[in-house]
Amino acid sequence: MEAGEFLSIMGPSGSGKSTLLHILGLLDRPSGGSYRLDGSEVSSISDDDLARLRNAKLGFVFQAFHLLPRANALANVLLPFTYAGQFPPDAQERARQALSRVGLEHRLHHRPGEMSGGECQRVALARALVNDPEVILADEPTGNLDQRSSLEVMSLLQGLNAEGRTILLVTHDNAVGCMARRVLRLVYGRVCSDEKVANPTQALQQLATLPPPGVQG
Repeated sequence: MEAGEFLSIMGPSGSGKSTLLHILGLLDRPSGGSYRLDGSEVSSISDDDLARLRNAKLGFVFQAFHLLPRANALANVLLPFTYAGQFPPDAQERARQALSRVGLEHRLHHRPGEMSGGECQRVALARALVNDPEVILADEPTGNLDQRSSLEVMSLLQGLNAEGRTILLVTHDNAVGCMARRVLRLVYGRVCSDEKVANPTQALQQLATLPPPGVQG
């Protein structure tokens, strides 16, 4: 995978999509072979080095959001600094900017229970962005969302990719997968196809075709 790509990994349940994402995201180790990240072999480095590398270079978005229910949006976005044990002087401003980037500057002090599913996923995306990672890894980020919220999240991911960010997306939804610029399909743990997408579906254009929120079609 090259820097700046938007790659979706697709396949039926049990095909190994999430396992592959977890290996690429340094959450699991491969049982064999070699894995080079940014030119460096990472399959045999220590757990502590893996954690530091993961926190510095990668941002994660999951289907289930994984937000702290009693913490507001700003505090949730600050969590990577808390877990790393390093709180830079500009951490608060970086968290505010990340929330602004996903359109939630007006939700800084709202807790997850006070926000919609789409807003919670955007908080999770802001959390993934706060450390300015080179790669965003998204595991079924639209799986718990309605159509509008799904398109809003995908529009943000496409926008980040247009800015040069590398995006790795796992999905079982063909409509979502075709918003990437390259699609890798897995069956029973094996790659069965690897194709470029000539004209990826543009989420922002799809959003424009939906009726306004609250209006029944």
